[in-house]
Amino acid sequence: MQHDLKPATLNERQIVMDKIGRRCFLRGTGAMVLVGTTTVAKHASAAVSHRMTVYRSPTCGCCGAWINHVQTAGIKVDTVELDDLTMIKTRYGINSDLQSCHTGIINGYVVEGHVPVQDVVRMLEESPDIAGIAVPGMPIGSPGMEMGNQIEPYVVLSFGTSGVRLFSDYR
Repeated sequence: MQHDLKPATLNERQIVMDKIGRRCFLRGTGAMVLVGTTTVAKHASAAVSHRMTVYRSPTCGCCGAWINHVQTAGIKVDTVELDDLTMIKTRYGINSDLQSCHTGIINGYVVEGHVPVQDVVRMLEESPDIAGIAVPGMPIGSPGMEMGNQIEPYVVLSFGTSGVRLFSDYR
């Protein structure tokens, strides 16, 4: 079931961007934890032949944790470290409401932010007519953003020429 979501207000976007900066710092200075390998492992055979390019900041530790999450599923990852990802976000049509700290490209699809690997695999298997999928911001508890038992509800959104729609719900 797909739903249209209302765009975030300017104030909501600023709150998300403030959280992104704070969380990147915390993630970069804290210990990274890799969890969810059981869930990831069951998707490994479906993802093993895929290769993803991930554009990320060299100073953001949560990006590295998310890349480990993706690699656990058997997806090969090439990383490109950039100090400013604005050009990448613009090139792939990722508007500010969808942005996070890293951008992946796999089989022509965009994977923005801390998307669970099972959603990446689902997108690849279903081959929908979309530009990609995104987890806006950096919700605590999403892959790469684990902080103990803290979990923030979040959604995975698909986006493209037909607009923004709900892809998966983790609320």
